[in-house]
Amino acid sequence: MNVEYTGRHYVITPIIRKEVETGLSKIRKILGDRFDANVILAVEKHRHKAEITISPRNGPLVGLAQAKDMTIAVNEAIDHLEKQAVKYKTKWMSKKRSARKSEEVKKWNGHSASPQEELQTVVGISEKTAVPVMVHRYPAVAKTTEVHIVRSDEAIAMRPMTLEEAIKEAHFKDRDLFVFRDSKGKVMILHRTRDGKMELIEVP
Repeated sequence: MNVEYTGRHYVITPIIRKEVETGLSKIRKILGDRFDANVILAVEKHRHKAEITISPRNGPLVGLAQAKDMTIAVNEAIDHLEKQAVKYKTKWMSKKRSARKSEEVKKWNGHSASPQEELQTVVGISEKTAVPVMVHRYPAVAKTTEVHIVRSDEAIAMRPMTLEEAIKEAHFKDRDLFVFRDSKGKVMILHRTRDGKMELIEVP
């Protein structure tokens, strides 16, 4: 962080400089180090004025204050700046969370998805024990004219699992659909819904 000082009818002393830098260290704890600061200290008609401007990524923040003493003016300007920095950080974090949520909605093919495609398949070790399962797929926004099926055994557990193990395995393999058998041999399906929750389907 670079700090530029300007004195107008005022000589900037080491004490005042230390006050400013101590105050800016509070702002750094909120916004980090990625901003420059411009400090203008002036005296007009026995009034001490402090104007401290910082420039984070999305626009400048300005702290203004005047008092009978420059130390008081600097501290008040820092206080104003600190309040603005907290609002700025809150707003930025809110935008970041909103953007992340949008990405998650896209990932799970939310409201913008085209109508569901249904794929009939069977799950089982042999033809006798195979159980028909309807798999719902939510394709991307772009429609395709051909059905493209890729066979994969990563979505099926080859050994019996507990529910906790199956959830971990589905997360590890990044699967929206995961088929497994419990300790009693019953077929269970984990399905990740569009809002990101895991749904358990028990096959009768």
